[in-house]
Amino acid sequence: MLSKVYGAAVQGIDATLITIEVNSTRGCMFYLVGLPDSAVKESQHRIHSALEVSGYKLPTSRLTINMAPADIRKEGAAYDLPIAIGMLSAKEMVNHDHLSQYLLMGELSLDGTLQPIRGALPIAILARELGFKGFILPKANAREAAVVNRLEVYGVERLNEVVDFLNDKVSLPMTEVDTRKEFYAKQSTFDLDFADVKGQENVKRAFEVAAAGGHNILLVGAPGSGKSMLAKRLPSILPPLSLGESLETTKIHSVAGKLGRDGGLISTRPFRNPHHTISMVAMTGGGSYPQPGEISLAHHGVLFLDELPEFQRNVLEVLRQPLEDRKISISRVKCNVEYPASFMLVASMNPSPCGYYNHPSKACVCSPGQVQKYLTRISGPLLDRIDLQIEVIPVPFEKMSDARTGEPSEAIRQRVMAARKIQEQRYANETGVYCNAQMTSRLLAQYARPNEQGLALLKNAMTRLNLSARAYDRILKVARTIADLEGAEQVESHHLAEAIGYRNLDREDWAG
Repeated sequence: MLSKVYGAAVQGIDATLITIEVNSTRGCMFYLVGLPDSAVKESQHRIHSALEVSGYKLPTSRLTINMAPADIRKEGAAYDLPIAIGMLSAKEMVNHDHLSQYLLMGELSLDGTLQPIRGALPIAILARELGFKGFILPKANAREAAVVNRLEVYGVERLNEVVDFLNDKVSLPMTEVDTRKEFYAKQSTFDLDFADVKGQENVKRAFEVAAAGGHNILLVGAPGSGKSMLAKRLPSILPPLSLGESLETTKIHSVAGKLGRDGGLISTRPFRNPHHTISMVAMTGGGSYPQPGEISLAHHGVLFLDELPEFQRNVLEVLRQPLEDRKISISRVKCNVEYPASFMLVASMNPSPCGYYNHPSKACVCSPGQVQKYLTRISGPLLDRIDLQIEVIPVPFEKMSDARTGEPSEAIRQRVMAARKIQEQRYANETGVYCNAQMTSRLLAQYARPNEQGLALLKNAMTRLNLSARAYDRILKVARTIADLEGAEQVESHHLAEAIGYRNLDREDWAG
């Protein structure tokens, strides 16, 4: 007898429908076809044990199982549940009437319990798009899938619960999540706040400008000057995620298996902080069966690279294309996937190998050549993609011991959101441009053209400070953001003056 059960394969951050066809004929062999990987092939042993422990008679006929379409590679153990149900259905132990209404996924343990799977959210989105009535999956992933409305989501713990439900012997409780209520309730919840930061007013201002325009930022300062502390507070002043951004970010984390048991939509912007020993594959994504990397997990959020010169050169260089294109394409022999990677790059570094170059009270023991060699670990093309380069000076004791709190993150965030609103309206008709950091040369000429006084200032600064030609566009973009924070229509000379002050590493005399 032939039966059909429906599952899904995740490719990139989207899912594709997989039809599991099970044909039972005379004989005693077991065939599994349709381009399965090793984990899928091993399902025979897990399923047989799960059926036996759950009290079901093992099929003794010849079973041919096809996973269509056969040209898509099937990966992982999440197909155990639909294959098991298909086997039982082929032996007329499961009612056929409901199989076409539900999409099933789940990994089986030897005792018939269901283990969590990856990619539950994109699979649930696919189930709703294709008109399935519901989605049956492990209970640990139920809240994650229940984010999708207009779809019945049933979280189960054992195989026999699924069989009894499909045979109309029991009713399962639906998992329901008030997506909007939970999403908006957590949007302004942060453990870290800029109110805790003592001093560093110029750096906090730079972070406000970076957040308002979506600019990448590099902090250069001595050990203990507060670089990491400041960077970790950046998400608290970024504009809140929209529902669309949250859904896309949550899909990436779902595919990577990073959501945890609570599931639900990610309500705050991601902050990823990989160690400097990270490999190129872990940073960009990939592997034999590609998974999202750190740059994709930071999508719509912040990627913080602490001790930037300590990262491997090839790891840093591979960031250049994603920083421009806002996506990463991963090509392998077996597949070709594309992950989104629209993130703010925040990096920090010491100014010299010893860490005390330009320190106000400690002497640097490095020669000018050593300092220059240390700085050149970061290539010019990568540095070219960082709009703000800020020198962080250690906080003096008087400010550190001051009991007064600084300006809270919420106040800064309101100014950032007002500036982003201006940019949203300005670029409403521009495809792929959402903030000032993404402006093209055409848009710069249209919206960031300085007046004569500003041009004179810019020319003088580039000549006197030995700024490179590549700094020109970056200064205009940052100046446009500063003008937006003030609500100014035109880029004025004082906006340019502040933007020029954020290009410390472009000065040829900075490292002696």
